[in-house]
Amino acid sequence: MDKLTGTLDIIKSSKLIAISRGLYGDRLVKATLALYKGGVRAFEAAFVKTLPVEKTVECIKELVRCLPQDAVVGAGTVLETEQLDAAFEAGASFFVAPNTDGRVIAQAKRLGMVSIPGALTPTEIAGAYEFGADIVKVFPAGTMGVQYFKQIKAPLAHIPMAAVGGLDHANIRAFYDAGAVAFGISGSLYNKTHIENGEYSLITEAAKRYADILK
Repeated sequence: MDKLTGTLDIIKSSKLIAISRGLYGDRLVKATLALYKGGVRAFEAAFVKTLPVEKTVECIKELVRCLPQDAVVGAGTVLETEQLDAAFEAGASFFVAPNTDGRVIAQAKRLGMVSIPGALTPTEIAGAYEFGADIVKVFPAGTMGVQYFKQIKAPLAHIPMAAVGGLDHANIRAFYDAGAVAFGISGSLYNKTHIENGEYSLITEAAKRYADILK
């Protein structure tokens, strides 16, 4: 099994992609290991446009170092091929973006990385898939609602879609039943209050709850 296939299998099997943004060092590692303990196997460190690329690159390296081999690490908010290249060098095996950029997807294919670009309308979703997306991130899924997701999924059932944005324990099952193959979640997994208070067991519990809902 090649790395791309293995990464894709882990994402679809775990279903949850935990998104970290602006979290670094010891806190990032402890929160990530707590999520791993709760069943999460895919982790995304997001680029922040106002910060140097190196900040996110270091996060990716930290995640790759601390996680067992049955977990995968990716880069989020990838808007440029330069970010993608830096993430790949740091050990990322997939990328996620809020938009669709054919150049980024093409570069990911050359590097053997899984592509999860963002789209919203049927035209955008179909276009992203034609560019080579492995999964299309429907964003912001929670804002649009599960009925919207169902309606676009029906004629585009052949396209694997992830639901990202505005998901929580109350609505994630509805998106799963509507056909989503993966879910990107940030604040309710990398919960800032729990992290600041050192309540890592609560982070594990939140991950387990999501995993139980998706069984």
